[in-house]
Amino acid sequence: MSTTPVIEVDRLNLAYGDFHAVRDLSFEVRPGELYALLGTNGAGKTSTLEVVEGHRRQTSGTVVVFGHHPGDRRAVRPRTGVMLQESGFSPDLTVRESVGLIGRLSGRSDDVDRVLDLVDLTDRAGRKVSQLSGGEKRRLDFATAVYGTPELIVLDEPTTGLDIQSRDAVWATVDRLREDGTTIVLTTHYLEEAQQRADRIGLMHRGTLHREGTVAELTRSLPAVIRFSLAEPAPMLPVRAAVDADGKVVIETFTLQQDLHALLGWAQDHAVELRDLQAGPTRLDDVFRAVAR
Repeated sequence: MSTTPVIEVDRLNLAYGDFHAVRDLSFEVRPGELYALLGTNGAGKTSTLEVVEGHRRQTSGTVVVFGHHPGDRRAVRPRTGVMLQESGFSPDLTVRESVGLIGRLSGRSDDVDRVLDLVDLTDRAGRKVSQLSGGEKRRLDFATAVYGTPELIVLDEPTTGLDIQSRDAVWATVDRLREDGTTIVLTTHYLEEAQQRADRIGLMHRGTLHREGTVAELTRSLPAVIRFSLAEPAPMLPVRAAVDADGKVVIETFTLQQDLHALLGWAQDHAVELRDLQAGPTRLDDVFRAVAR
């Protein structure tokens, strides 16, 4: 597999009048990886992806997809599948017609019935888009993105509005595509999806990239937390601690196993009960909150 980045973004700026949606943003997406671009509402994720997809021109900076400018539709579009937050299909077209139309417009070839089966819309093939439920429309969006098995797929909030079964089916399909070498760019508000599946994550806030790395790299940037309650006054703790607004003892540590071992030994020696004891490493949502402060 080539080591040349599929997407290269260098000092991207995007402004709407006096409002700067994206500021000096730089990142790259490597072949075959799942890169999650996450951030708060208004962080600039969708604006960034619109430039990458060729739907919007940047104010300044450079964006390259497969070695080409995103606006070079003939070079980029046949190799790229896009699932937008809102697709805008014609309500009078049937499901089968919609998938076939996107296939022709994108320059990719596939079997429409195969794709409909892939996203569990076979029994809706003859139904008009206007007659679909919200979840069915999202599956139709996904069908048009994966049509023709493109080398790069951009998924903007792909599982919003889907039930658990449909969500699992989407990810099962993504997993199969990745096994064949497809590169995935994801935005999602379901942080557990990114934590479970992303190879690398970029965290945006107010138009800039605040942190980037693997889940392990990002979560190691913040301390793990031990939290518990004491039923009565106790001897001095063996590690530095604080008390939160609910009266619980909170210990933040970068050496979780060592400090937890010391705490449990202290509790045993002094016959102290650690009520509602919780201990664990930092999660991605903790990193997300830290960035958004």
